[in-house]
Amino acid sequence: MEDLYIADNDSLQRLCQQLAQAKIIAIDTEFVRTRTLYPKLGLLQVCDGKVVALIDPISIDDLSPFWQLLTNPEVQKVLHACSEDLEVFLTQGNCRPVNLIDSQVMMSFLGHGLSIGYAAMVKHYLDISLDKSDSRTDWTKRPLSQSQLDYARADVSYLFELFPKLAQELAATPWQKAAEQETASMIDKKFAPINAEQLYRNVKMSWRLTPKQLNNLKYLAKWRYQQAQKRDLPLGFVAKDHTLMGLAQHAPKSTAAMANIEGVELQDIRHKGKAMLAVLKQAAKVDAADYPEKIKRLDEYPGYKQTYKKIKNFIAQQAKKHQQQPENLASKKQINQFLTWHYQLDDEPLTTDAIDILSGWRAMLFGEQLLTFAKGNFSNL
Repeated sequence: MEDLYIADNDSLQRLCQQLAQAKIIAIDTEFVRTRTLYPKLGLLQVCDGKVVALIDPISIDDLSPFWQLLTNPEVQKVLHACSEDLEVFLTQGNCRPVNLIDSQVMMSFLGHGLSIGYAAMVKHYLDISLDKSDSRTDWTKRPLSQSQLDYARADVSYLFELFPKLAQELAATPWQKAAEQETASMIDKKFAPINAEQLYRNVKMSWRLTPKQLNNLKYLAKWRYQQAQKRDLPLGFVAKDHTLMGLAQHAPKSTAAMANIEGVELQDIRHKGKAMLAVLKQAAKVDAADYPEKIKRLDEYPGYKQTYKKIKNFIAQQAKKHQQQPENLASKKQINQFLTWHYQLDDEPLTTDAIDILSGWRAMLFGEQLLTFAKGNFSNL
């Protein structure tokens, strides 16, 4: 295969025209995300079996030909463990890929566990040991070292080479459609808009707060996220969770009072204390009737532990029946999502098609049966 390093707009245009004729392309990204909210793209890699191309987004000011390639339905794209790559596509190109399959998802349905790494997959199929020492290097610095370039090429050249074998094995099972649906679901979730009004529910220990305190936290969490977006900073760089919790609980009236609250970071006060006081003043204007409801904890719901255990055993039986690993059928998070919906513990209940184990391939496999059990309060499970 020909090795290419693409560092100008015209070369990228020609490359993408060539790649648009391919049936399958393997893709990967390299990025840095240590001090930012959004990933900083350092390199794009692509292989069609004829060329292995490294695309330099630092040198190229228009990546639109590559984003167009990702949305071309005629070209099958394969990536491994693509969750973070999807975030790159979303934040850097506002690009939602189509006709994409995740090889890690494919491997999971072939019995290799939910999170087999790329190096382990290459070792399994090709008996090649990859050097992963460059995985955490700074991909935005130039020039890239020879070892970085070799590492980046390996991430797509071997993926392209082994994908036909992987696809052949999966096609010989009943799980091909399931793997496609799981990848599609991953894309749907990654591209779902974030509801800033609900971010307070993600703050650790928020279930301990009263409705009035939750209202304070709701305003603080929304403000923090907006600041993080505006300044491209990780949430914790704007203000720590325990700072928001302390301020939500005590609603201080001055920065001096903030400093006396246990758990509140002095650095957060120093940099954003006055701004957070202003946010608390806004929260104080809200009528009590409009406060969020106290968060209901799923693990405190009567009979939760027994019901969870029943469902887990049911999933294990289904997994054995269908020769799959239980975690492929339903993770703890997915079971809890279902039970949260069943017990109506969310302020904004999801519809059944948004519940993982009641939709898609799971619905046909066991979801309808589980729903029947739920209507009888799991008495026959």
